[in-house]
Amino acid sequence: MAFKVPTLALNDGNSAPQIGFGVFQIPDAETADAVAIALSAGYRSIDTAAIYGNEAGVRQGIERSGVPRGDIFLTTKLWNAEQGFDETLRAFDASLKKLGTDYVDMYLIHWPTPKRDRYVDTWKAFIRLREEGRIRSIGVSNFQAGHLDRIVQETGVVPVVNQIELHPDFGQRDVVAANARHKVVTESWSPLGQGGDLLKRDTLVDIGRKHGKTPAQVVLRWHVQLGYMVIPKSVTPERIAANIDIFDFELSAEDIKAIDALEAGNRMGPHPDQLN
Repeated sequence: MAFKVPTLALNDGNSAPQIGFGVFQIPDAETADAVAIALSAGYRSIDTAAIYGNEAGVRQGIERSGVPRGDIFLTTKLWNAEQGFDETLRAFDASLKKLGTDYVDMYLIHWPTPKRDRYVDTWKAFIRLREEGRIRSIGVSNFQAGHLDRIVQETGVVPVVNQIELHPDFGQRDVVAANARHKVVTESWSPLGQGGDLLKRDTLVDIGRKHGKTPAQVVLRWHVQLGYMVIPKSVTPERIAANIDIFDFELSAEDIKAIDALEAGNRMGPHPDQLN
């Protein structure tokens, strides 16, 4: 059964599906099957990145699915070593070639890498590519409030999305607040946290039992009801389908409060100020 996913309005006038399919850590050889299965299940947003090494697999999965390219919201990301104005233009061309398309729906700066201090020049290249029509929407990933403020102040162009690590163990409320101040959509990566550990919590098990849903579906619904975009990843067909089956129930205010209370400040990935 394919599910129809609601969309979120972006600050540039475009819109994007609220739930997408992430392909982080899926080997290129397995990506085509996973993407084709996801598109068959109703996903219409695919999120990859140059550093994942599976942009070609994404292309093959889209081709295999039979879903028209124009119906798919395709996102990729610029890797840290390619930052800088001219470097970004070259890296973008390489990604387009691997993806087999002449445009992407969204391009993200993967990390700010502030010690390199090239993300403003990189952002200017993003603006150029958008003006050329080769990117429909431009955004960032893993930006802290200060990074976000700086690119807006220096270029006057606001990202549509800030994709950050976000799950019940790590709510990043300061960054979410900064995103909201700029009318930037918050997009959650690693939305299920450490997966097994988080999903065994009694709070999530009990809420899931009440709604006839799994703990993973409860967490994904929490993201959606908070207004976030979310990109769960799986290579298991049953889980791929289950992760999008979250639009036939609603968490109560008490449920949301209980999930919010799981906040533990447990960051899994690197701190954006420390990654080069």
